[in-house]
Amino acid sequence: MAMSDPLADMLTRIRNGQMARLLEVTSPASKLRANVLNVLKDEGYIRDFEQLEVEVGKPELKIQLKYYDGKPVIKNIERVSCPGRRVYSGIKELPNVSSGLGIVILSTPQGVISDSRARELKVGGEILCNVV
Repeated sequence: MAMSDPLADMLTRIRNGQMARLLEVTSPASKLRANVLNVLKDEGYIRDFEQLEVEVGKPELKIQLKYYDGKPVIKNIERVSCPGRRVYSGIKELPNVSSGLGIVILSTPQGVISDSRARELKVGGEILCNVV
């Protein structure tokens, strides 16, 4: 059966993996997922990720989760924009997550970037997810 929201599936795998205290989780690969993971890695929410070829034509992402003092670094990760309801934001309307302690990941004409980078570039876009 086809997945209706692949990004939400990956975020749920990360959330479930951290609740189970796993060191790494896997997810089917796509460019959007890899770009979101790149932002999470740059912002320090995950250790690393790599793309593996499990079977011919079936790439998979192996995501290494990050913990600090035995607690998950990601306290909450949630999808904002979904296939049935896209949420867009201009530069002036970008939300602050947890009073600036979290990040918003956006899909912009400059690529998938964090809210702080979007403010630097003065560009808005589709809000993909919030991370605290």
